[in-house]
Amino acid sequence: MNHLKTSFEQFIGHHKYQDAPQGLFEPINYILALKGKRFRPILLLAAHRAYQGDFAEAMPGAMAIEVFHNFTLLHDDIMDKAPLRRGERTVHEKYDTNTAILSGDAMMISAYQWLGQYAHLSNFSDILSTFSQTAMDVCRGQQMDMDFEQSWDVTADDYLEMIRLKTAVLLGASLKIGALIGGASADDAHTFYEFGIKAGLAFQIQDDILDSFGSTAAVGKQIGGDIIQNKKTFLLVQTLAKAKDRQALIDFMMKTADQKTKINKVKELMMATGALDDADMLRDDYYEQSLELLDKLHIPDKQKEFFSELALKMARRMF
Repeated sequence: MNHLKTSFEQFIGHHKYQDAPQGLFEPINYILALKGKRFRPILLLAAHRAYQGDFAEAMPGAMAIEVFHNFTLLHDDIMDKAPLRRGERTVHEKYDTNTAILSGDAMMISAYQWLGQYAHLSNFSDILSTFSQTAMDVCRGQQMDMDFEQSWDVTADDYLEMIRLKTAVLLGASLKIGALIGGASADDAHTFYEFGIKAGLAFQIQDDILDSFGSTAAVGKQIGGDIIQNKKTFLLVQTLAKAKDRQALIDFMMKTADQKTKINKVKELMMATGALDDADMLRDDYYEQSLELLDKLHIPDKQKEFFSELALKMARRMF
């Protein structure tokens, strides 16, 4: 993965946005330079490499995915009124909200321009439709997440559909588009997409678990943040479904001001009701399903081993 990331970082460095007016494009360069994990473009490059060996041809596609992903982060930060992104000031804080909105819009358009470099490929319509559907799905997932903030009637199925749309589909699309650019069959491309979905669901459930039961040093943020915010994670949804007095728990979470008391009590209930065990089992189930999908791919065993290790790292959040 390190080689893929280094190569992609070099590509970004050589393709900064230089167009005028700089007031529109400078914020784009700023957020892209914050250097996240680059996980999604790495997935795209890795899927392409599984069929072609060399992944240089896939760089514009990886750029499209990364620009789109950062566009969603830019607008998410506005909606969340977030002051920091990756330890630095968010775009709307560094510049202003109107600039952040417009630069985000430009990023969405730019992502399509990057993808347009594959218009000569016979499967370009598949690449484009995959990206467009994914973009719409991410917006649907974000709206569901916003709706959940105001509701205590979220079911486990509701939550899983939300994280599928908000998180997993972009991972699946990154793999599928990389495979399509690399010349994979339609069946293999679809299998890669489903692999990304299953591994992505395992990743997000593990992320939820670590938010409540991990360590600050490992997670890099305050433990129990989801509980403090009454975020409808799988853990909380399951706890509410299994609690002896559901309404009493809801009242406690809404009225308790002391964060430590709130976190400790809800964590106790997550364990006592079996919600934590349910989350562990569901995460592992999605991980196993992702491995079963790998077996169906027509790629070298060495490449299957790479994606198998990747799925494990996602299910354990080991990066």
